[in-house]
Amino acid sequence: MVDAKMLNKMSSAPGFIAALDQSGGSTPKALSLYGVSESDYQSEEEMFRLMHAMRVRIMSAPAFTGDKVIGAILFERTMDGDVEGQEVPSYLWEKRGVVPFLKVDKGLEAEASGVQLMKPMPELNALLTRGREKGIFGTKMRSVIAHADKDGIEAVVKQQFEVGRQIIGQGLVPIIEPEVSIKSPTKQEAEVILRDAIAEQLDKLPAGENVMLKLTIPTVADFYAPLGAHQSVIRVVALSGGYSTADACEKLSHNRGMIASFSRALTEKLRVSMSDDEFNTSLAKTIDQIYAASVNKA
Repeated sequence: MVDAKMLNKMSSAPGFIAALDQSGGSTPKALSLYGVSESDYQSEEEMFRLMHAMRVRIMSAPAFTGDKVIGAILFERTMDGDVEGQEVPSYLWEKRGVVPFLKVDKGLEAEASGVQLMKPMPELNALLTRGREKGIFGTKMRSVIAHADKDGIEAVVKQQFEVGRQIIGQGLVPIIEPEVSIKSPTKQEAEVILRDAIAEQLDKLPAGENVMLKLTIPTVADFYAPLGAHQSVIRVVALSGGYSTADACEKLSHNRGMIASFSRALTEKLRVSMSDDEFNTSLAKTIDQIYAASVNKA
């Protein structure tokens, strides 16, 4: 059963969701932006240890609390790790007031029909069970849309909701994430098809079954507002999609009812070489900036 206190926070509290879920393929780039080069580690295990140290530094920073950061999306290895001797999900909720989510997808298939579907997840039920036992509230899974291909986009949304229903059945709340690439030459046209496809799937959900939506900031302000008003949608969150912090926050600020769920835009100014004071000050400024864009709408 979904945790009622976490659900209440995620439904109504002001703030945003931090995406701390870079996985194997994206970890080297994330570390590089942090100032850790590939020559600084000799194995995948060492790479993930350095990535976890970065995440711990973020999660334990004074500004990283539920006052402004209402949720955090975790990579599986992060969920299995600890902060100050406490398992990450319980640390986030009990010590920081931050609702924990888990990234569950296993990456993307090759592009076909203008989209990339998610790879199969044969061990999903076992992962969901483990996550629930550790105090995870919900999940996130990403697909990518590169072109305004109706068949491709409908296939992405259908797959997202099929897996979403499996997650709901395990007592967790899925974040449906069909990302429209900000580099798409047909981004606005793709968003029209996507909105209609999501609305159709939402209407098929039985009463009491709820999802969250994580979407690229739309070309037209408030374009996804009708989805946010749907009875089955707890929250609509925005991915930064490669935009800088400043650009992502500016675009987000024009979309009422949409809050941030940023990854690179959250961490782009952080460096491994910073002192703790420098790191904490920089992160606090970025948290304030993203919070303002999520809460104070034009």
